[in-house]
Amino acid sequence: MIFIIIFWISVIALIHSYIVYPTIIGLLARTRTGNITIFQPDEKLPDVSVLMAVHNEEDVIHEKLNSIFANTLQVGKLNILIGSDASTDKTNMLLEEISLSNEHLNYIKFNSRIGKSAVINELVRLSGSEILIITDANVIFGNDTIYHLIKHFKNPEIGLVDSNMKHKGLKNSGISVQENAYISREVRIKFNEGKLWGTMMGPFGGCYAIRKKLYSNVPDLFLVDDFYINMKVIKENYKAIIEPEALVFEDVSNNLSEEFRRKIRIASGNFQNLMHFSGCLFSNIPGLSFSYFSHKVLRWMGPFFLSAIFLSTVFLSDGNNIYSYLFVIQLIILILPIIDYLLGKIKIHIIILRFITHFLSMNCALLVGFIKYLKGVKSNVWQPTRRNQ
Repeated sequence: MIFIIIFWISVIALIHSYIVYPTIIGLLARTRTGNITIFQPDEKLPDVSVLMAVHNEEDVIHEKLNSIFANTLQVGKLNILIGSDASTDKTNMLLEEISLSNEHLNYIKFNSRIGKSAVINELVRLSGSEILIITDANVIFGNDTIYHLIKHFKNPEIGLVDSNMKHKGLKNSGISVQENAYISREVRIKFNEGKLWGTMMGPFGGCYAIRKKLYSNVPDLFLVDDFYINMKVIKENYKAIIEPEALVFEDVSNNLSEEFRRKIRIASGNFQNLMHFSGCLFSNIPGLSFSYFSHKVLRWMGPFFLSAIFLSTVFLSDGNNIYSYLFVIQLIILILPIIDYLLGKIKIHIIILRFITHFLSMNCALLVGFIKYLKGVKSNVWQPTRRNQ
């Protein structure tokens, strides 16, 4: 009896997180308009500081800065602050050259690696603007990205605004199609959370805007800074939302092993945040507990639910019962990534197989990340994901 209970609790938890919750908030959000108190393009806009931590970004830094300079808006003042985290390529030289011809650009060279969060913490301290845009070097702005990010801050209830990430360079040969589908779905879920309650469960980190007064210094050794900052904003009773028109562009990850390494790091940070914000599971802020539990906590517990389902069917399998068939189905699913890998070696790429590989690899990364979290995070220094895979 106990294994039947374990099986069905695990199944229901996964179905709720991946299907029921997105469906519920999607239906509820249809009747809501979201924030309509915004700055118009011809109004005086607040001062803005764009903050960026970089490490060895010589391949993208020119394109990134040009995309910022190309934004067509009238801001009170636009400053760009870049922290180079002990870059060893031509990044520092390029920043020096660009800064000579643009008075709005300032950068700081850190002689030893201190990690993205520590760099951003320092840049926030140095910034003098009311609104901060925190972004990554490989995330390219559209022409009106900055305006669409900051227009919502006319509403005093808005604390954080995320951009709408679009991906380029999709290829059938890797996992970019699957990763893009996953992220696009996450954008829709987060948009609906913000529209309903202002409880968007974390920006994607590549580009988002925040009121400086709401920025909380990320603790040492924390790995997922954007989620930490976002949750602090919501806990202060401000709203966090996505702006669909604030378009940014990024080359999506295509290499499974590279993405697996990145997701392990994120997973360890997720469990750090889970412990830090455990009290949010019992919050009286509208929508927060429901969003956090349904969208994040259950998702992070995915590998444990999947393991529980597998093990319970092992004990419940008895001849011809339904659990025996479910056990066989799970064995087949576990074999499919091997088949997908072998087919890939001969240039055969089947999309549905790759989705299964992607899903299982994400949950394996969560499990490995949990183990690393238990062992203790020793460093939050990051290596940028390889570009243009």
